[in-house]
Amino acid sequence: MSRTLTFDPWRAAISDTFIPLEAALAASPANTVFAGELLSRTIGSVQLSEVSGGGVVVSRTEVTIRRSDPGWVKIAMQVAGRGVIRQDGHEGVLMPGDFAIYDTAKPYRLEFDGPFTSFVVMFPRAELRVGERDLAGGVARSICGERGIGGVVSPFLSGLRRSLIDEKLRDSPMLESAVFDLASAVLENEGSGDQRHSGEVLLASAKSFIEAHLSNIDLNTRLIAERHHISPRYLQRLFEEDGATVAGWIRRRRLAKCCHDLSDTRLAHLSIGAICARHGLVDSSHFSKIFKEEYGIPPRKYRNSMLRAPDAFASGYDRAVGALSSVER
Repeated sequence: MSRTLTFDPWRAAISDTFIPLEAALAASPANTVFAGELLSRTIGSVQLSEVSGGGVVVSRTEVTIRRSDPGWVKIAMQVAGRGVIRQDGHEGVLMPGDFAIYDTAKPYRLEFDGPFTSFVVMFPRAELRVGERDLAGGVARSICGERGIGGVVSPFLSGLRRSLIDEKLRDSPMLESAVFDLASAVLENEGSGDQRHSGEVLLASAKSFIEAHLSNIDLNTRLIAERHHISPRYLQRLFEEDGATVAGWIRRRRLAKCCHDLSDTRLAHLSIGAICARHGLVDSSHFSKIFKEEYGIPPRKYRNSMLRAPDAFASGYDRAVGALSSVER
């Protein structure tokens, strides 16, 4: 249950619940007495929150980023009032039903000129199925909740909000995946503008194909190229222009899936070999080697630590890996 907070406790609460933030009362004659509320719940590696308040400006600055950068992406849907989001030279005006995505690794600014309510979904950036270019291009853009892709995502977010308020949320890997998929689809749609180059469309399609076939041990550059009727060399070039390689992208997505599953107490009955095999990594010795290269800790030690501290999983495996960096390897 949420409770009404005055400004100073509310300002402390949003930093404790989300990430380090700065907040100041808006310079508005209507902003007389501040009253805010905050309700939050974590489902696996996804955090759902509803936050309300009066006229206020909330900022993520270089100073607060240096204090903590756990690697999150946020989706904020306006429930009541009017909001403005600014990041990376983009600006979006949010009316009820509209939403925007933003990256906590970069400075941003949220402005509310009067009473407002926002529903916020926060999850690890590593779960996105898109590259840095789409993320950078898609942040702080107002997505209308009544048409296009917004007409699909906004009702989904509204349903999550209602479940949060009614206390009917249950842990569900499928729910988590739906959040990641929808956020990635929005960024793909918005990241390159309305007129997307054919190469960018092919790249997005290739990444979607990879995501759907991670369990296939034969997934490789040639197979993906054949399915898209292009040459392997051209496919490789598309990924290189996005700052990656085909093999590297497949490896990153497989490791992210494995890392998520190793953190999940609901899958504790599965062996590490079974978990990596379900995502196309059938050589458990090789998996252990590349897992440690990626995350700095062997998979067994990572899993044991996470199962002993399930709250760490609830806050997202990226944060957990950081917390475990001091563990003797």
